[in-house]
Amino acid sequence: MQHHKLATIEDVAALAGVSIATVSRAINEPTKVADATRRKVAEAVARTGYTTNAMARSLRMRRSNMILILAPDVGDPNFSNILVGLETEASKRGYGLLIGNTQNDPSRETDYLRFISSNQADGLILFTGHLPYGFGQNAEETRLPPMVAVNEPVVDQPVPFVGVDNFEGARVATEHLISQGHRRIAFIGHSPGREINRVRESGYRLALESAGIAIDPRLILDGEGTTESGRAAAELMFVRDALPTAFFCVNDATALGVIIALNARRYELPRQFSVMGFDDISFASFVSPSLTTMKQPRHRMGEAAMELLLAMLAGEQPKSQKVLLRAELIVRNSVSRPNS
Repeated sequence: MQHHKLATIEDVAALAGVSIATVSRAINEPTKVADATRRKVAEAVARTGYTTNAMARSLRMRRSNMILILAPDVGDPNFSNILVGLETEASKRGYGLLIGNTQNDPSRETDYLRFISSNQADGLILFTGHLPYGFGQNAEETRLPPMVAVNEPVVDQPVPFVGVDNFEGARVATEHLISQGHRRIAFIGHSPGREINRVRESGYRLALESAGIAIDPRLILDGEGTTESGRAAAELMFVRDALPTAFFCVNDATALGVIIALNARRYELPRQFSVMGFDDISFASFVSPSLTTMKQPRHRMGEAAMELLLAMLAGEQPKSQKVLLRAELIVRNSVSRPNS
């Protein structure tokens, strides 16, 4: 008895002469596709038997062709651009996305996991930095679905991670300030419990040490990554009376808080103080002065994370547990040589 290979979405796309993403839209969101294109896809589907085969394959493998995303804050400026990358890659492969806005609430996380337990989602993308509540603490437990962490790693767990090289990016940022002549560089964002903050601080420290600059503990201040924490840290710096010539902030939101505090004191930026951020979120080019920062390749991060997860769903073992992309230095107007 001869067995015929099941048709794939790639077969339909090739026969119809369109992209895989267009085939996915024509099947799942036909109103968004032109009539002529929809007819071509429908004919290709009929000739290949793709719809019937895809349904049979999904039932047999108990696949939903949906991916669950758990994010603590969908309002995070980094989230939307990473999401576009995730959706772009998922759509190419005929997958849809479910978004769980957990708000750091364990009960909300547990509620969203019903999509996994009821086979309404095949895998997980984690923005949370920890294993989902309700799954226990061992990622090797058999009841865990394939999952990939993005933006923030799951520390001490074998969960593949896709993100920016925070250590290298922070080192480059600090070296840029040093190249401009700064020797007293504050770091705002000390937070040993948060991996991103810890790694970025490590990059800052290495840059100073490599340049032969002694690290002054008075210039390292706590920060939660919020605008308010940046403002409060800058105010505390004046109370300590240990002023830097430049501030390296753990992210752009913190940098905005520092700029607000310095502007309120009527300092002239960057002539009197330079400010460096990290992330390059949307407001960075509009604040005054426009913010020099490290740009995260957020769209590519999303694509790479989804590529990795879909490969795992296909039974492939990850080639690496960590995929780190390079941040790019974006030079604007908030950094200059220190005022002599």
